[in-house]
Amino acid sequence: MPSDRLTVSLDEQSREALDSLASQTGHGQSETVRQAIVFYAANYQVASSETNADLEQYHNMLSDGEHVLLDIDFLHGLLDHVEITEEEPHPEFQYVIDQVAEYHAEEYRTRFNSLADILDWLSVCGFLTARQAGEHTYHVVFPTPKIKWFMTQFIQKSTSKLDFDVDISDGVSKMLITEV
Repeated sequence: MPSDRLTVSLDEQSREALDSLASQTGHGQSETVRQAIVFYAANYQVASSETNADLEQYHNMLSDGEHVLLDIDFLHGLLDHVEITEEEPHPEFQYVIDQVAEYHAEEYRTRFNSLADILDWLSVCGFLTARQAGEHTYHVVFPTPKIKWFMTQFIQKSTSKLDFDVDISDGVSKMLITEV
């Protein structure tokens, strides 16, 4: 049994949202609020990011089939079977990377205004972790060398149509990416 009580003032939009959620879930207001708080805490980074990404947009991409949830081990397994010789993959695989990146370059041109926005989005998608190192410079860390290689290819091509250039300084397990 919950032991803390909380009094909250709701505006009209919040009241309607609470009533709708309580009705949809069949739970009372208190249980609905408790679940909402736990959900918000678990998703705070996404919910509070400054990008255009929000939970509803991400949900729409998943439910429309545009994106899929993919276990990171599955992605690693797929990339482990990509044969890379002299830093280049099989030409057919490179062609697919280029096609996807070109599509996203067109999308990113109108969607993102800064490198920070793009890195936030790719971080939300789970491909990397970015930390600001300077005004327009970011330390970017990848879970594995294969994902680093894969995402470097993608970032270089998908940022080609932006109003700014992206400079990548490669490191062993991370890189510096700068908006210039």
